[in-house]
Amino acid sequence: MMSADTRQLNAMQKLPETGDDIWLFGYGSLIYKVDFPYLERRPAKIFNWQRRFWQGSHDHRGTPEAPGRVATLIETPGASCEGMAYRVSPSVFTQLDYREKNGYLRVNTELHFADNQVSTGLTYIATADNSAYLGPASEQDIAKHIARSKGASGENSEYLLQLAQSLRQLKIEDPHVFAIENWLTKLTTQHSTLST
Repeated sequence: MMSADTRQLNAMQKLPETGDDIWLFGYGSLIYKVDFPYLERRPAKIFNWQRRFWQGSHDHRGTPEAPGRVATLIETPGASCEGMAYRVSPSVFTQLDYREKNGYLRVNTELHFADNQVSTGLTYIATADNSAYLGPASEQDIAKHIARSKGASGENSEYLLQLAQSLRQLKIEDPHVFAIENWLTKLTTQHSTLST
């Protein structure tokens, strides 16, 4: 089982030989929390992957004792995942490796843009062999888990709701994310009704 802290593993990887800049594909908080410099930003899609709330967050949206749930990509032949691509300088990956250190490894991917342009880039994926991985659960159970989780970066629910809102703004349909959001809204409404 791989350690949840992936900084050293990512630092050992060579960046693609693409010159002075590299495309980075974001599908979770990288869509709405852009705390790194970039040269260009464009909506993009990758194929044979799906966004799923199957990764644990020990650092940002939970704690080691009570991890939150955050998005990763699950290999799914025939599927696609839409998100945001950023053209960044290679030096940005030191900061990104720290931000994505809880189980995420950099992997090469092919990015497809709306104008039919295709570029090679990188994305961060947390696979089943990292120690923070939580795995599949029903969308209702994931919503319950998210509702009770909180970490250094805030409420786990904030991560989910901001991602859902960002996907809508980009006109991206994601039944998994929207189903969890729907369950979370029901839970929150029930809780506030019981509290009054």
